[in-house]
Amino acid sequence: MPLVVMRRAVRETVSGLPREFWWLWTSTLVNRLGAFVATFMALYLTLDRGYSASYAGLVASLHGLGGVVSSLGAGVMTDRLGRRPTLLIAQTSTAASVALLGFMHDPLSIAVVAFLVGMASNASRPAVQAMMADIVRPEDRVRAFSLNYWAINLGFAVSSMAAGFIAEFSYLAGFLIEAGMTLVCALVVFAKLPESRPVRTAKETAVEARLGTVLRDRRFMSVVGLSFLVSLVFQQGFVGLPVAMGQAGFTPADYGLAIAVNGLLIVALQIPVTRFIQHRDPRRLLVISSLLAGYGFGLTAFAGSVGVFALTVCVWTLAEIVNAPTQTGLVVLLSPTHGRGRYQGMYTLSWSLAALIAPLMSGVVIDRLGAEWLWWLCAVVGTVAALGYGMLMSRLPAEEPAGKVPAVAAETAAQVSAAQAPAVGTPTVKVPAVTAGPAAEQTTAEA
Repeated sequence: MPLVVMRRAVRETVSGLPREFWWLWTSTLVNRLGAFVATFMALYLTLDRGYSASYAGLVASLHGLGGVVSSLGAGVMTDRLGRRPTLLIAQTSTAASVALLGFMHDPLSIAVVAFLVGMASNASRPAVQAMMADIVRPEDRVRAFSLNYWAINLGFAVSSMAAGFIAEFSYLAGFLIEAGMTLVCALVVFAKLPESRPVRTAKETAVEARLGTVLRDRRFMSVVGLSFLVSLVFQQGFVGLPVAMGQAGFTPADYGLAIAVNGLLIVALQIPVTRFIQHRDPRRLLVISSLLAGYGFGLTAFAGSVGVFALTVCVWTLAEIVNAPTQTGLVVLLSPTHGRGRYQGMYTLSWSLAALIAPLMSGVVIDRLGAEWLWWLCAVVGTVAALGYGMLMSRLPAEEPAGKVPAVAAETAAQVSAAQAPAVGTPTVKVPAVTAGPAAEQTTAEA
């Protein structure tokens, strides 16, 4: 009987999603399966190249800075040039820059190319999220985003294990394998995914949401700010936790054992938890997940053994499982159809900035005040984010049924014609791949 129930649950989880989604999902999985460089970059620079830990940290920061720079530019490209062309440009550029990085030896060259890798690899995120919103029905979006997040974590778990073996054989092989698998992703997009950007009338083009429109959308920008706070908390699992455990006398293997719980739980629980939450009030889910994240890390202040550290990881991992698809679905809900790329780019920026700032923040707090203060600060930030979500979305509809025009931020709605297509809920219109015409119209001023 349990086997029958499990089969039914799996069937209900994967059924009803369009073929294009599964090709996009496959591209994501292949991409993450080949994500070796991020795993062994610090070891490559310090052990293989003989550079200092400070230089390795600088390169990591430049990689993150590249992602910050590309977030908004990729969002503009997604809306102006199209989802498919943006994905192709991002993935081919990533493949080329990753391969080039493997052959760099000079410190300046490594730093510059690492920055380019960060730009290229992050540029695909707004396009993926916008395309997913285009091709999946509103009532299935949380499930689709959850499945995509599951693929990301499954791929990363496998690639992290494989990276160690590849690094023992050849670091250069890791760079080249990642470049090759990223090219495979580009081929999947080229061969199997049509352009999904909805057709725009002349009037809709005239009132197109631009970056200024996004910045003036106070409700959405508040969501971006809250996302940044939550992201700062989640980043501590990978920047603050290993440092704190090391200072407490634990070994790298101890940290690896504790943090492995994160990937295992996501792979095991992401799909069943999503089935439980997908039709529930996103406001309550975001409040609960923010509190779980903050106090999950707050409990780390009391950890004195690997088992207790692993238990705290369980708490904030559950928050991550709930937060990721819910937050992405909220971004789609608040985004006008023809501005999805820019809105997703701004949302991606919140995570990129958190990845850039979190290492600096955790280092300063731990060095000057101690690790316990970092964990109490996480609890405070999680509480502030929960209160923010509760107040901000007090009048936000929990879920938009199919075919219904969703609410968008009042500031955005005031600038968008009443004739504009609804932000979420209108069936997607498939059009052929975008030609060079719209691309030629893109200008810096319009961005």
